[in-house]
Amino acid sequence: MLRDLLPFPISIDTTFLAGASLWALALYLSLASLRDWIETQLFRWLNFADRSLYISPKEFEKSRPARESLNSFYAVIVAIVPFLIAGVCCYWGVEWSLGRSWGISTGILGAIGCGIFELGRRSQSKD
Repeated sequence: MLRDLLPFPISIDTTFLAGASLWALALYLSLASLRDWIETQLFRWLNFADRSLYISPKEFEKSRPARESLNSFYAVIVAIVPFLIAGVCCYWGVEWSLGRSWGISTGILGAIGCGIFELGRRSQSKD
């Protein structure tokens, strides 16, 4: 549908998108401490930047819970970006070293393995 609206062709490599996304998911799941640190730092920075927009402390405190929850949501969304970049690098590295057909396969294996690791880590930390 988008191709009909634009006067020039857009070629999207779906293999690249799938492989890089799978690698990003694997890295996001496996590097939980780094993920939490990035989210915390973004949340702190967004709260600091939000505080500078208000002149009176009374006005700041009035809408604080809603803004903090929105800042937390934004921090989680933006924290995905470094993992997407690293996922692209991992996909290209696997594609360059093992060949074109291995990028998605190893991404699937990595995502499944890291997902199982994350489940074990969470069940271990709750005890």
